[in-house]
Amino acid sequence: MKPSKDDETDLDSEAARRALDYYLNPKPTRPSPHNQIWTLHPGVTSEQAQDHAIELLRCAAATAHENATHQEGSTRELTFALMHMIDMARALLEHRRALQTGE
Repeated sequence: MKPSKDDETDLDSEAARRALDYYLNPKPTRPSPHNQIWTLHPGVTSEQAQDHAIELLRCAAATAHENATHQEGSTRELTFALMHMIDMARALLEHRRALQTGE
């Protein structure tokens, strides 16, 4: 036999889960031109965007390196690994730029 349920204090667990999911885990919206975090200015060329991406990656690598120098152990190694991946992405973009410009 089920224990009696005090309707004043007990919540239906499924209803409570749905309510919490509704407020705490909303369905993600699909990206559209109206809800993007940021966009490029009209007229920005792919070359300009690529050059800016290279500069952003350079800054990210420098930030990771500076952070890693103040860490120890596995946190330091993880941060240096992140820096290495950033440098590899930057190198790929720089290589693509060199192929496009014929350098």
